[in-house]
Amino acid sequence: MNAPSPAPTTGHRILARQDAGGVATLTMDDPSSRNSLSEAMLAALSETLRAIAADSSVRAVVLTAVGPVYSSGHNLKEMTARRADADRGRAYYADIMGRCSSMMQQIVNLPQPVIAAVQGLATAAGCQLVASCDLAVASSEARFCTPGVNFGLFCSTPMVALSRNVAPKHAMEMLLLGQPIPAEEAHRMGLVNRVVPAGEEVPAAQALATVIAAKSALTVKTGKTAFYRQIDMTLAEAYDHASAVMVENMLARDAAEGIEALLGKREPRWEDR
Repeated sequence: MNAPSPAPTTGHRILARQDAGGVATLTMDDPSSRNSLSEAMLAALSETLRAIAADSSVRAVVLTAVGPVYSSGHNLKEMTARRADADRGRAYYADIMGRCSSMMQQIVNLPQPVIAAVQGLATAAGCQLVASCDLAVASSEARFCTPGVNFGLFCSTPMVALSRNVAPKHAMEMLLLGQPIPAEEAHRMGLVNRVVPAGEEVPAAQALATVIAAKSALTVKTGKTAFYRQIDMTLAEAYDHASAVMVENMLARDAAEGIEALLGKREPRWEDR
């Protein structure tokens, strides 16, 4: 694979993008709101993810943040201000929840794998953001929390992603207690893949992304899509679906090339088709 040369940092003020070697690193940079998923941040993430989905030069994504907080979740100041609306904010809340849920699904549906690099506290929808990513690397100083129950707003939408990452009793413990858990506990529960010393989370996530970026983009996309489609199927349905995917995958040019390279003891030359 011919990796593109590093590109300069671009994007929105609160969301920077830097591309290098087939990896797009997105950095949430709005410490004044604790990197909240504000209207502006949701728009920036959604727009950037749409651009990446159509960018064949990007083969993996790292999503990180600056400051002591990875993301504090929904911007409660924005939400509270809408209580003054005629409907007490009902229409706005429905819209913002829909926009947030759509952005989370963009991550799941993105052709490229997304790796969260968590440097600090990921709380409420910020924890949901980590759970929505395909992989997660956490600093030893990172913490994870779904605290809504403590202030009368159960973390119902974060629950969706969280319950698809960890065992039900672990998810319910986080949701009912609303207490932050340390990175090592999040690793034990399966919320994150690896815990690294503070400051090494981004390089560690980028290292994983670089390994992925060296593989066939078609194969990675095929596998990621199949994984999320089969996860909620019955056992028989999952095997039927996975078998059909394997058949189509076997007929792809990259599968033929990969097998020929393996048998010939050489490096494959991916065509992503």
